[in-house]
Amino acid sequence: MTGKLYLVPTPLDFGTLGSDTAAPDLRDVLPLQTLQVAARLGHWVAENAKTTRAFLKRVHAVVPLAQALQDIRIQELPRPPKGGAASRQAAPAADVLDGLLAAALQGHDVGLVSEAGMPAIADPGAELVRRAHELGLQVLPLVGPSALLLALAASGMNGQSFAFVGYLPVEEAARAARIRELEALARRSGQTQMMIETPYRNPALLAALLANLQAATRLSVACGLTLASGWNRSMTVQGWKQPGAPALPADVPAVFAIHGA
Repeated sequence: MTGKLYLVPTPLDFGTLGSDTAAPDLRDVLPLQTLQVAARLGHWVAENAKTTRAFLKRVHAVVPLAQALQDIRIQELPRPPKGGAASRQAAPAADVLDGLLAAALQGHDVGLVSEAGMPAIADPGAELVRRAHELGLQVLPLVGPSALLLALAASGMNGQSFAFVGYLPVEEAARAARIRELEALARRSGQTQMMIETPYRNPALLAALLANLQAATRLSVACGLTLASGWNRSMTVQGWKQPGAPALPADVPAVFAIHGA
């Protein structure tokens, strides 16, 4: 008898709460069933053990944990480079993934958690999920927020054909070329192209998009979704260049999307 691998979503406020800001009630973004499963799990795989403990403390405030927090085992995923071929080449070896799934193979349910949102979506946990399937483990995704899908729904862009392209190059010329490539694809295929960036680089990415996209191309930015201060705006590049366009903070996660006119 093997355990199950639960994909446990987390709120999207990770890294956005100041030291003097109280964390919002998890019931505002996670259904009770998700919290109940999280509260009973004694084995976790996470990007960061410290933030996972902080998440479990918030769960405990709603649904008491089945065991003391210090007795819960949290293992960390290897962190690959962000985006592109380097990320794929740096995928964890099978024996590393097997070690992370050892508890499930011994009959214990295991939770996979991301820093924010849905595990395995724009997240290194996808390799663990793949390995779980190869080992015959049952994978059960739980309900919770996904920044990419919330941003897409709010964009007014094509939700029937879309692609998440991850991070764009940091080097200016390569980034400009990639933006023009994605714009051409969006215009040719009608497919929405979605991307993210490390929050402190958000203003630089927005500036690059405005500098390299055609005036009629639609650009959507969704910033801090589910937060009290969150917002989203979808308009042409020409509209973004007009006075009164929203400023993009450098400390809040954002999702960018483009679509041909």
